[in-house]
Amino acid sequence: MKRVVVRYKVKAERLEEHEDLIRKVFAELATVRPAGLAYHALKLEDGLSFVHVATVSTADGQNPLTALPAFQAFAANIADRCQEKAVNSPATAIGAYRADDAPA
Repeated sequence: MKRVVVRYKVKAERLEEHEDLIRKVFAELATVRPAGLAYHALKLEDGLSFVHVATVSTADGQNPLTALPAFQAFAANIADRCQEKAVNSPATAIGAYRADDAPA
């Protein structure tokens, strides 16, 4: 199992477009429901910074998220939407708790 955390900040004038692209990723995930993937996208309090957390537990270690057309559209030209470039960091879980699957 591998986890990655990505953090970045978007340009204010691209925020609406960016959030729409994220919503499309989650809409496709809800339809496709790929096995071996847990994925969260969070907008921070400043309204422009985002954190994405992906946990991949597929047998071959491949991330099914990257194969989705909606994610490919999200990832295309992301640097143009960002005020601060994305920083990817592998992460190790210390603990986790899930009360339900509903987004907050």
